[in-house]
Amino acid sequence: MPVKNGRAGACPRQTDRGPIMNRIVVATLLACALASVAKAQDVPTIRVGWTIPAEEAKYWMMRRPERFPNLGKGYKIEWSQFQGTSPMSQALMAGALDCATQGVLPIAQGMDKGSLATYVVAQHVGEKPGSFSVYWAVKDDSPIRKVEDLKGKTIGISIIGGGTHGPFNLMLKRHGVDPDKDIKLVEVSFSLSEDALRQGRVDAVNMNQPFAARAEAKGGVRKLFALSEVLPNIVHILEACRKDFVDKNPELVKQYVKDITAGLKLALADRDETMKVVSEITKAPVAVLDTYLLKGNDFAREPGAAPNFAAIQAMSAHRGADRVAVSRAQRSMK
Repeated sequence: MPVKNGRAGACPRQTDRGPIMNRIVVATLLACALASVAKAQDVPTIRVGWTIPAEEAKYWMMRRPERFPNLGKGYKIEWSQFQGTSPMSQALMAGALDCATQGVLPIAQGMDKGSLATYVVAQHVGEKPGSFSVYWAVKDDSPIRKVEDLKGKTIGISIIGGGTHGPFNLMLKRHGVDPDKDIKLVEVSFSLSEDALRQGRVDAVNMNQPFAARAEAKGGVRKLFALSEVLPNIVHILEACRKDFVDKNPELVKQYVKDITAGLKLALADRDETMKVVSEITKAPVAVLDTYLLKGNDFAREPGAAPNFAAIQAMSAHRGADRVAVSRAQRSMK
């Protein structure tokens, strides 16, 4: 191939002249184009599940991919949005996802049944004393004043079998309410929880940020109980990858974990930009996000997105007869 502009093997420009040279140029351009396509196809893809809320690291990766040097070069991501962690557990089990947001309960259940083997590679958010805690709300004029008053009522929860279900059941049992017999439990996504409560479709419903802040700003609702009253330290959502996928692609997953960690650092370092990113994803106004996001009334975040295995183990122990030693079966990607 001729040397052009001092570079042997470079793709020629379309401005070259002459019939023979034009044929060479066309052939070479076609070869270059095919090589580019082949190179793009060689970039491995990780299929990742996500949901709303509280996944700022992923939101940054989705909306500001240029801030992550490995993303798009060392690997690509095929993003899939889900209603909650339980559907993502099913997708992981089916091999439809490689990595996804997970709650402690779905992971423990999968391990208990031998249907899902994962590595916990990062942590998104949890609860600590003084941080926001997922709570169940009722309308201001509701006759429900205490947990015992939930007997015979219709209660909303984001996902049956999700990360908040275990602590919710524990709260009811402590107050003499049988979660299987005394209430009607229905699934109501966090984004629809406020409307379901105000319209009377449920008597009580769980509230999460940013939807809790929006409901509180409108007024007319009050907190009945929070999960922090059951467990002082709760891990809400983790990032988990299928064990077989990690074992087969350790270097690929390391790149992903590195970017997840970088995403959380970016989120914490630039709150103003993070509010814009979260607003783009959740459609919540920045003014609403500003009332809580990354403030004292928001969820707790571990430094460097490190999984809090002590809290995970404590939550697993509260599963009673279904206890599973989660921390022993999982590890972080170093």
